[in-house]
Amino acid sequence: MKNFFKFFVFFKIFLLFSFNLIAAEQSNKLLDPGWSFKGFFGKFDRAQLQRGYQVYTEVCAACHSMKYLSYRNLSQQGGPEFSEQQAKIIASQFEVTDGPNNDGEMFTRPARLSDKFVGPYPNDQAATAANGGAYPPDMSVLVKARKGGADYIYSVLMGYEDPPSDITLDDGVYYNKYMPGNKIKMSKPLMEGAVEYVDGTASSEEQMSKDVVAFLAWAAEPHLEARHKIGFRAMIYLFIITILVYFSMKKLWSRIESKV
Repeated sequence: MKNFFKFFVFFKIFLLFSFNLIAAEQSNKLLDPGWSFKGFFGKFDRAQLQRGYQVYTEVCAACHSMKYLSYRNLSQQGGPEFSEQQAKIIASQFEVTDGPNNDGEMFTRPARLSDKFVGPYPNDQAATAANGGAYPPDMSVLVKARKGGADYIYSVLMGYEDPPSDITLDDGVYYNKYMPGNKIKMSKPLMEGAVEYVDGTASSEEQMSKDVVAFLAWAAEPHLEARHKIGFRAMIYLFIITILVYFSMKKLWSRIESKV
């Protein structure tokens, strides 16, 4: 009886904890704006990727690097698909350190298509020092590295709010309802009109957030469309093979008389 009472108390505590956990998860359910690249036949929107690159360059690149991307990736099939000339112009706007030259000295030159994206800081220590001790993560594979993927990054960008009255924030810390712990050291990066889109699209906070997250999703998985195509062809191939095997086995077994 005593053991049963202990089990009953433990079970009630477990149910209460589980209920509170589920309620917390439901109250902060990640936003899903409806991504074009999700699903078995998902594809990236080229115009959206180009707008997303513009948001990254004009806003995010001030703190965050994308060191695994090269400028030539901007013109590759399945990506933003800038023309090669456009990609060269984009690259030429950045300077990289090269060398040594014939005199044994390092020098700077305009970036080429083969160069990686130029980061905002020379090293991780400089990045941390410039951001109050918080290291701004590289964005190359950020969507794949965070649980919730694109939905999580989008939710964080849209999740800035005034803190509840019972929460006190330190200087340089901001309240975000989708961030673990609800505290983030990055100030709200996107506000309406922060970027003037080249294609004339209205730059609302929601639009910019969606565009830049789509660009980050592509950066994290640049071969997604090719993978979807291969997967679809593989499914068709397996379906045809299954049918052929079925009829072959049926014909084979039809020659064997059943014993009654």
